[in-house]
Amino acid sequence: MPQRQYRVYVIELSKKVFTESTKFRAANPQFNGVLQCLYVGMTSKTPRERFEQHKSGHINKKGHKLSSNIVQKYGMYLRPSLYNHIDSMSTRSEALKMEEKLALELRRQRYAVWFN
Repeated sequence: MPQRQYRVYVIELSKKVFTESTKFRAANPQFNGVLQCLYVGMTSKTPRERFEQHKSGHINKKGHKLSSNIVQKYGMYLRPSLYNHIDSMSTRSEALKMEEKLALELRRQRYAVWFN
């Protein structure tokens, strides 16, 4: 069985998330309204499959919701130019660290970013 690979991905969110979500706004005091609002995540699926799960409100076999409410409501499309340069990773913990690193780097660039 091939080893599972993990990837980080970025989804552009509608700017409505900034005006409608107080938790999103509170997490992004650096945002000046010029750049986009983004969601950064990691997955063992393809970014496209994961985006579709978010948008559909995917529930797994155990009854756990596997989608972010923010992406389900505000997600518009994938932004591969912001993540394609990052190689896949072989462990979930590596991918979680990369998710946070990418999210914080995008915030430094003045994007408004949500991640888990």
